[in-house]
Amino acid sequence: MPNANEATSALSQVQDRAVSELLRVAPVADDLARRFQEAGFSLALVGGSVRDALLGRLGNDLDFTTDARPQDILKIMRPWADAVWDVGIAFGTVGAQKEARVGDTTERSFQIEVTTYRSEAYDRTSRKPEVSYGDSIEDDLVRRDFTVNAMAVALPEKRFIDPHGGLRDLAERVLRTPGTPEESFSDDPLRMMRAARFAAQLDFEVAPEVVTAMKEMAGRIEIVSAERVRDELNKLILSAHPRKGLTLLVDTGIASYVLPELPALHLERDEHHRHKDVYEHTLTVLEQAMALEEDGPDLTLRLAALLHDIGKPRTRRFEKDGRVSFHHHEVVGAKMTKKRMTALKYSNELVKDVSRLVELHLRFHGYGTGEWTDSAVRRYVRDAGPLLGRLHKLTRSDCTTRNRRKAAALARAYDGLEERIAQLQEKEELDSIRPDLDGNQIMEILGVKPGPAVGKAYKHLLELRLENGPMEHDEAVKALQEWWAEQQG
Repeated sequence: MPNANEATSALSQVQDRAVSELLRVAPVADDLARRFQEAGFSLALVGGSVRDALLGRLGNDLDFTTDARPQDILKIMRPWADAVWDVGIAFGTVGAQKEARVGDTTERSFQIEVTTYRSEAYDRTSRKPEVSYGDSIEDDLVRRDFTVNAMAVALPEKRFIDPHGGLRDLAERVLRTPGTPEESFSDDPLRMMRAARFAAQLDFEVAPEVVTAMKEMAGRIEIVSAERVRDELNKLILSAHPRKGLTLLVDTGIASYVLPELPALHLERDEHHRHKDVYEHTLTVLEQAMALEEDGPDLTLRLAALLHDIGKPRTRRFEKDGRVSFHHHEVVGAKMTKKRMTALKYSNELVKDVSRLVELHLRFHGYGTGEWTDSAVRRYVRDAGPLLGRLHKLTRSDCTTRNRRKAAALARAYDGLEERIAQLQEKEELDSIRPDLDGNQIMEILGVKPGPAVGKAYKHLLELRLENGPMEHDEAVKALQEWWAEQQG
């Protein structure tokens, strides 16, 4: 255990790191602070910006707090910033963008929010806070969610303000609330999800008293709007350690209200352990999918990994031979995914993409030993469409067996599929599979007007294209005429 001098030294090092980060953004922060000072107001860097500075990860998004009222903030910032917006002014927040030179040559774009000291209280039956402005930074900091977000640096003098021990909690990597967690979560129940989100983002532990309050007050999350819940869930899922946050939501019972399909995966194991723990399997699939990401966190892929097996509890059957089956769980899961994501107010496009991936995640296993025909490859690519790359990653991630020989065999089989796709890609335009004749050509050849017959003809030619590959024009015309003659007969 470190002694008092060692602990003090460690805290000093953290503060020194923060000073270094603050010096990097000083040109823009100090300039803005002087303008507030000249107008008779104070300004302080606050919340997540201070936390991130202490962690050595301060970016170009800067949060400030001030005793100036919103209209005064606007007057100060409009002549100074490159762009100003007031969409959050009802809550005392003014946003701005500022291009500033950092160092000799580097030009950076800073996203800035300045908020009037707040001391709002939440109506215990409402989803929105009743905003009232405070008169001191202490009033403002005590209403923040966690102590590590309740620190400030007064500018331009760089005076560190930490009335709730946030610096020590940051050094110990623990999440506590400035007041009692019960009061904090009563004010805004979404803070319970924020605890899970910060645990996942920062890899911090949550203090025992905070976890206890989350368990006791889990039902309060129902008062929060679906949009706010969704946004917190997204940040958690896109974090570096989503398993940590999701596990906390499940263990405290909050997931039962916001994503009940996840704890439902805790299926009872049969006495012979003939099926794996679907819940743990799901979290492992999520982590394995993350490892395959190429261009940063992919929300579509991560949601599909998290939800791919949610149809299993509804489809589980104990067969006569003792086996456990989950027939058509991908189809049931796709419908459940659509329903849950729609309830959480996700965009129609994202709902469609994630549901489709859930529906397709077993398609690879339906082709047996991996001896793929050209027709099967074309249909696989056609059905996946623009989601093919993500489907590759999801399917590979779905293998969590500890049997190395079985895992290697599955990997080889999928390697074979990707090779077959690449081979056909060279010969055919698999990314845009369509019939060899378009709708206008069909109408001209058959002498018909737009109507159901054209759609049926198009579908027939598409099936021929998928089954046999591209045809020459004359061959396609002949096939169309033969089909039409059969329809007329």
